[in-house]
Amino acid sequence: MNRSIIKFVLGHVLMTEALLMLLPCAVALFYGEKVGIYYLAVAAVALGIGALATRKKPKNTVFYLKEGALSTALSWIVLSFFGCLPFWLSGEIPKFTDALFETVSGFTTTGASILSDVEHLSHAALFWRSFTHWIGGMGVLVFLLAIIPLSSGGSNMNLMKAESPGPSVGKLVPKIKATARILYLIYLGITVLEFILLLFGRMSIFESLCTAFGTAGTGGFGFKNDSFASFSPYIQWVVTIFMILFGVNFNCYYFLLFRQFKKAFTMEEVRTYFIIIFISVAVIFANILDMTAGIADALRQSSFQVASIITTTGFSTVDFNMWPSLSKALLVLIMFVGACAGSTGGGMKVSRFIILFKSVRKELNSYIHPKSIQKIKMDKKPVEHEVVRATNAYVVAYLIVYVISLVIIALEGRDLITTFTSVAATINNIGPGLELVGPASNFGFFSIPSKLVLMFDMLAGRLEIFPMLLIFYPGAWKDLCCRRKEKQVKAE
Repeated sequence: MNRSIIKFVLGHVLMTEALLMLLPCAVALFYGEKVGIYYLAVAAVALGIGALATRKKPKNTVFYLKEGALSTALSWIVLSFFGCLPFWLSGEIPKFTDALFETVSGFTTTGASILSDVEHLSHAALFWRSFTHWIGGMGVLVFLLAIIPLSSGGSNMNLMKAESPGPSVGKLVPKIKATARILYLIYLGITVLEFILLLFGRMSIFESLCTAFGTAGTGGFGFKNDSFASFSPYIQWVVTIFMILFGVNFNCYYFLLFRQFKKAFTMEEVRTYFIIIFISVAVIFANILDMTAGIADALRQSSFQVASIITTTGFSTVDFNMWPSLSKALLVLIMFVGACAGSTGGGMKVSRFIILFKSVRKELNSYIHPKSIQKIKMDKKPVEHEVVRATNAYVVAYLIVYVISLVIIALEGRDLITTFTSVAATINNIGPGLELVGPASNFGFFSIPSKLVLMFDMLAGRLEIFPMLLIFYPGAWKDLCCRRKEKQVKAE
């Protein structure tokens, strides 16, 4: 195992976080809030540790998928640990576990909160909560790959594979650094566009920034206790549209940007994504029409909540926990589907469901035509066997983690819907669930062990399960243990 490159990557992550933490410092300074000193102190410590870890570049900068996955998983843990310290040190979130839960939820773009009254937080804290969504949406390592060369050869792709959501990751252009830059420029551009449109809706600059950050990262942290219920219909529609846009595979935007319109409009995953949204909105619209003020209100509420849940953003304009069973069941189902691969959304991803559906269809056809040779295709191109195998393995691992988490959370003795949807909301990076973890509630009542499990689920969901599992897999550390034994033998 190339330990030196893992330490090198972690060091750069810490220095990046330190620089990003200067923004809430500036917000605190602007609003005259004393809590800014805590962000500055943590930034200074993170910068110092990061500088020590990167003072000497490793001789061997080539690493494989194992090191890439471990670097990614450890990076997100370190990022969350240092990111939570200002909340805890300032006393705005007095308990360390709660502060860590809030920060993990922020960086993983989950939006599940332990806070019952966010309006009493400082501007710096509200900004940092929303900004963690934006940082985690595209991924901090993708950001690093866009600005600095972390390794040589094709090793950078192993970092991108571990952090980018979806069954497969490819380069838009020959160089991975250029790919990362294009992704971040698209990400930044759409964020700025939403920010401008929100300003037209008479939102303040601060509120527009927080909303744009939360929507772009498909996060869900709000700065009002009622999320978006008190905002105008215009604001709600803008947020609805941009939640959907950030759930689209960013390859589609690349094709549009470079005028490859045919490729953009024939992407099967994107087309299926919009079909699911349309059908879900139509069903829920009809189901809740009698409970709303009219057609416009029902359409806005159903569109907002479908967009929020399928993209795993987690904003709300209404307590959908009070909706009829059909609407709630449909929302739970699209929790698992999630957004497109290569987007900032969570969930299992639309592309995986397409591959699974076609795999089942292929198996059924094999019963009818046993000697026929059939290949699964997407966008009229054969899907490699490796991608199908990885998809099946992901689903199995996902279900194992889900079931184990469900059993542990069930030990608290909560009702089944609360237990089931609390795990679904965290592992799919959504935020709100149903019943006790509904949009009008929070996760603060869970015990420390349950919160630790849910934090693991948030990280596992964001990093596509395997990087987090690898930390606990003995085989990943086998060569490291062997080296230690060899050193002990030599010393004796």
